[in-house]
Amino acid sequence: MKKKKYVITITRQFGSMGRPIAKKLSDILDIEYYDRDIVEQAAKRLNLPISMIDENEESAKGASKNIYLRMQFPLGRQKSTDVQDKIFEAQKNIIGFLAERESCIIVGRCGDFVLSEMENAIHIFIFAPYEERLRHCTDDLNLTVDEGKRMIKKVDEAREAYHLQYAGYKPDDYHYKNIMIDSSLLGIDGTAEYLAALIKMKFDM
Repeated sequence: MKKKKYVITITRQFGSMGRPIAKKLSDILDIEYYDRDIVEQAAKRLNLPISMIDENEESAKGASKNIYLRMQFPLGRQKSTDVQDKIFEAQKNIIGFLAERESCIIVGRCGDFVLSEMENAIHIFIFAPYEERLRHCTDDLNLTVDEGKRMIKKVDEAREAYHLQYAGYKPDDYHYKNIMIDSSLLGIDGTAEYLAALIKMKFDM
């Protein structure tokens, strides 16, 4: 019996551990997980170096030079430019192609908006209490408390601006989500396992 194709989109608060949860979920469901891969494909399609995508898509002005931190900033940190719009259009086309080709997980990049008309898509938003997010910043990213607070504020503002600019709504708008979950309740593994159980139930897997 042929497996039903489906796609999961994940948007998340900075510090909520959304990315490692998505990775664990991909392992459990045995499907591909796409995040930075989409950026790299967009760079190739536009014949731009990855550094150019980083500057325009993530615009981490004033942030640490640590590449992991720069990766947190989404498209739309600054005012829209022709280059940013082209990057978004390229990423939108890539997301659509991936969703058409295989079951997969798409993290960020307005995947929920891009695939809003797809029948077998589940849109998830992962959040966590502020104190937990700050703890992840200090424990996992080795930031000071003040640096963590600044990062949370800047990334929250950037992701909200990005979603409003290209999707027309905030990333945490429940009207456009099927599941909203506090990752602090079950942790990374527990949250991924819980989501996997729901997805398996939904698609009779």
